[in-house]
Amino acid sequence: MSETGTNNKKRLLSGIQPSGLLHLGNYFGAMKQFTDLQNEYESFVFIANYHAMTTVKDPNVLRANTMEVATIYLSIGLDPENVCLFKQSDVRHVNDLSWVLSTLTPMGLLERCHSYKDKLAKGIAADHGLFAYPVLMASDILLYKSDIVPVGKDQKQHVEVARDIAIKFNNMYGDILTVPDFRTQETTAIVPGIDGQKMSKSYDNTISPFDDEKTIKKQVMKIVTDATPLEEPKDPDKCNVFALYKLLATPEEIEKMRQNYLGGGYGYGNAKKELLAKILEYFGDIRAKYFDLKKNQDYVAEVLRKGAVKANEIADQTMDEVFKAVGIR
Repeated sequence: MSETGTNNKKRLLSGIQPSGLLHLGNYFGAMKQFTDLQNEYESFVFIANYHAMTTVKDPNVLRANTMEVATIYLSIGLDPENVCLFKQSDVRHVNDLSWVLSTLTPMGLLERCHSYKDKLAKGIAADHGLFAYPVLMASDILLYKSDIVPVGKDQKQHVEVARDIAIKFNNMYGDILTVPDFRTQETTAIVPGIDGQKMSKSYDNTISPFDDEKTIKKQVMKIVTDATPLEEPKDPDKCNVFALYKLLATPEEIEKMRQNYLGGGYGYGNAKKELLAKILEYFGDIRAKYFDLKKNQDYVAEVLRKGAVKANEIADQTMDEVFKAVGIR
């Protein structure tokens, strides 16, 4: 069953954890495509503060990070007149649906989720919240009868889990939940961090365009490169600096840097300086709006409040159907 708004557009939903200052991986992996698509769909975006509790244990940090993410969303171009922006925790039924879905979700399905296994491999302590993360994510998606979920490639599996759960629910209780589809930017590879792994706050390898310039420069200059001497040619396709530069630069600028690598006499230090300049240029207007909104947090809070009202209206309708179907109501 597909739910559409009064404008007959398909419904799109996206969210991000408030687990720290957002970075280039967040922006190019998921956030940019959401702002690019916001006029094409009836759009919803939430700040996933319940999800963040798997890693953020300080309540003051969680509150501050939640406002930080909302501020950044508005800074990068999200229009609150067209998009419903809200906090996950402001929707009372998200945990109700999560429990209902938990009673249908096979253990094996969760055990196969690569995100959980990856975090265990990195030494992150296992708890039920980390293990059951995909069920809560499925609730986030299914509660609003979302048609499309734009995600980074590393989150694609979680949308597939939501699809599996929705199909199982509908087979058991009737055609109630919308089976969602995902949308990724196929041309965008996983964004490398300064150590060459996927850029992630969990790995402490990020570059954030919302930091001050001194911090951004420090992050860029720490990007790991090989030991090829300055005078020798270098392979741009094996370089983390070049991979990041490609996300920000024009085709002509990319080709120019490529030829610099291949021609020799061009050091990684030169490439890092060009990358730093490109980050500051690309995010210039966004950074200006961000620092302006940091001084106007009452406006950001009001946007979240209005978004929660709309999100709850839809969630209430969905859960009325779900509760009746399962015998709770």
